[in-house]
Amino acid sequence: MSEPQPKPQATGRIPHGPFRPGDQVQLTDPKGRINTITLQTGKLYHSHKGSVPHDDIIGSPEGTVFRTTGGIDYLAFRPLLADFAVRMPRGAAVVYPKDAAQIIAMADIFPGARVVEAGAGSGALSCFLLRAVGEHGRLSSYERRPDFADIARANVEKFFGGPHPAWHLTVGALEDALTETEADRVVLDMLAPWETLDAVAKALIPGGLVCAYIATTTQMSRVVEDLRAHGAFAEPYAFETMLRSWHVDGLAVRPDHRMVGHTGFLVTARRLADGVTPPQRRRRPAKGAHPEPARAEPAQSEPARAEPARTEPARTAATPDVPTES
Repeated sequence: MSEPQPKPQATGRIPHGPFRPGDQVQLTDPKGRINTITLQTGKLYHSHKGSVPHDDIIGSPEGTVFRTTGGIDYLAFRPLLADFAVRMPRGAAVVYPKDAAQIIAMADIFPGARVVEAGAGSGALSCFLLRAVGEHGRLSSYERRPDFADIARANVEKFFGGPHPAWHLTVGALEDALTETEADRVVLDMLAPWETLDAVAKALIPGGLVCAYIATTTQMSRVVEDLRAHGAFAEPYAFETMLRSWHVDGLAVRPDHRMVGHTGFLVTARRLADGVTPPQRRRRPAKGAHPEPARAEPAQSEPARAEPARTEPARTAATPDVPTES
C-alpha cells in the first residue's frame, strides 16, 4: 500500500477579505486612471492631488473609497488576474486575458490536470494555467531564456504571494529538456511550435490536447499542416478571438472607438492512440489551394503551320447591311 502523499502548501496570497499588509491594491481615480500599490505599514500613497496613508487602507474591505489630502476620491480593489497580467513587468510579450481565457476553455484545462507549457515568457499565461489546474494539478513550464524565466518566476510569485506548489519551471528548450510522459495538455507559446511536435506526441496521453498560440498567418498555416502530416494528431482547429467593449451612457449606446483586435491565433488538436490512422478528412478546398505540378508540353516534330487568314467578302451596294423592301 502506497504512503499518502503530503498535501501541498497553500500559496500566501488571500484574494478576499479585508486588506492586509503585503496586498496589492488598485486605486482608481474619478477619471478611471489606475495606480497599483503594495500595502506597507506606515507608508503613504502619493499623487499630484495629495496622499493616502496605507494604514487607512489596511483593515478596510474591498470597494472602499479613500480621500486624499487634496480632496480626490480613490476607489480601492485588489487587482484581478486580468488586471495583473496586462500590467505586470515584462520580458516577453504577455498573453492577453481574452486569449488566455480561450486557451483555458478550448484546451479544456481542468483542476488537477497535468499541463506542459512552452515558453513561460513573462508568466502571464502561467498564472492563468495555475489558477485552472489548482494546487493539486501540475504545470511544467519550459523557457529557453534565463532572463525571461527570472521575470516569469518573479511575476508568478508576486501574484500568488509565494511559490506555487503546482508549478515547476525549467530553463531550456522543450524539445531538449521535456521529461513528462503522461501530460493531459500541452500549451505552446513559441516562435516555431512545429519543431516540438515529436516531443509533444511522446508527452501527451491518448486523448490529450495540444494548443499552439501563434502570431501570424504563416505560422498558423505551418503548424496546422504539420499537425496533419505528423500522423499522431486528429484534425486541427484554428481560430482567433476579437474583443470589443461598448460605450453605454443613457441613450448613447455604441461600440467603443478602440478594441482589442488581433493578438494571436490558436490551434488545437487531439492526440490519437498509438498506431491509429485517422479517417481521411473530406474537404472542399478552394481552387489553387493545392496546385498540381506543371505538366511538360508535348514536343512538336515540325513547326506548326499557320492557318490562312479568313477574309470576308467586300460589301457592295447589292449586299446592304439592312435588307431593303422588295
